[in-house]
Amino acid sequence: MPARSIAQLSVLLQSGALDPRDLAEETLAEIAAHPDKAIFTVMTTARARTEADAAGKRLREGRSRGALEGIPVAWKDLFDLEGLPTTAGSRVLRASAPASKDAAVVRALAGAGMVSIGRVNMSEFAFSGLGINPHYGTPRNPASPAGEHRIPGGSSSGSGVAVAAGLVPVSIGTDTGGSIRIPAAFNGVVGYKATRGRYAMQGVFPLAKSLDSLGPLCRTVQDAVWIDAAMRGLPAVDAPQRPDPADLSFVIPETVVFDGAEPAVVVAFEAAVERIARAGARIRRTVFPEFPSIFELMAKHGALVTAEAFVLHRQRITGPEAAEMDPRVVKRALSGENITLSDYVETLAARERLTAAFEARLGPGEFLLSPTLPHVAPALQPLVDDEDLFFQMNGKTLRNTLIGNFLDWCGVSLPCGAGDGGLPVGLLVSGPRGSDDRLLGAGCVVETLLG
Repeated sequence: MPARSIAQLSVLLQSGALDPRDLAEETLAEIAAHPDKAIFTVMTTARARTEADAAGKRLREGRSRGALEGIPVAWKDLFDLEGLPTTAGSRVLRASAPASKDAAVVRALAGAGMVSIGRVNMSEFAFSGLGINPHYGTPRNPASPAGEHRIPGGSSSGSGVAVAAGLVPVSIGTDTGGSIRIPAAFNGVVGYKATRGRYAMQGVFPLAKSLDSLGPLCRTVQDAVWIDAAMRGLPAVDAPQRPDPADLSFVIPETVVFDGAEPAVVVAFEAAVERIARAGARIRRTVFPEFPSIFELMAKHGALVTAEAFVLHRQRITGPEAAEMDPRVVKRALSGENITLSDYVETLAARERLTAAFEARLGPGEFLLSPTLPHVAPALQPLVDDEDLFFQMNGKTLRNTLIGNFLDWCGVSLPCGAGDGGLPVGLLVSGPRGSDDRLLGAGCVVETLLG
């Protein structure tokens, strides 16, 4: 089955050229036949058939709920699906009580006519940017050279791979430090992280509530626009206003984001910037002292995500369940025990100051451009074998994207070329909190310019 976008499938479904039940069966069959069994953790086959039949009936009767009617969707294993336990990529939750109802955003997309196909894999408890899972396996990045297993990125690993492999047109992920944008960049797809709080969070298993955000991994920014509207209970729209390229302004940070970047990643990024500039967009480069201040703050007081993860998982990681967890997740979460209440409060206060200072440096309507990641997807096995390398690579992989979570940005990662080994490189367009509609409009323009 060729990889198709939501927009391409929607045309076929709305015209009657494709029936939702046929699409659902085709999707289920493709997943069953796919050699990588680590992408999906649970298939919701009966639900998918029921929802697809209902969508088909509405389409035949002229009662379509809109552009998303009959479109398949996969869910990261953090979203409640009625009747199933939410396992968050962990063995310790497999025996937990089934969800009594769908998560709010699951209900919203079902209300738009979408068909839930199943749950996809992730880093255990969403606590890694690499996507490695020792319990359910690690999905193979579809861009991996022959005979190699490159990592998918995390924590929304299965979401990125499911879309990149053409198994589903969209998967919904979460992003606490980069968990949508990282797998999008590694796998060569689009990943949109909304401003924190843009969507209802009921029924979403948390990691760090002060940082958690949601969004889709999909094939185009236009697809992300439609999903964004539906997740907020709004009808699908063609797009936010798409500005003329000459009306767009971007700033490229000269601080942190290029440190240690692979030369081929920088080359691909700069080639993309040149295309954007040739179209007439204004681009400047400047230093953002707030960026290194974030890492200095984390070194002094600890990370917000680590503090909140320790509180959330304290009983698990200090009790018998720890033996059933990924020891690297346990180790990282346990380090939060050393973060005091005063550390946490001081970090929150500094976060407000740094966010305000950063936003004051932006020109009117200006967005940021940066490499999503400083490197392409590394090989899996060395990271499994070497714990020090694992933690080093995890920190490097999360570095660029966590800045956006800390400063409450929204952001969209788009493929912008290839780095070493022909592996995908991502370009990250970010905006200050609440600029999502403008960001998505700008993202549609940038996507067109990049071809």
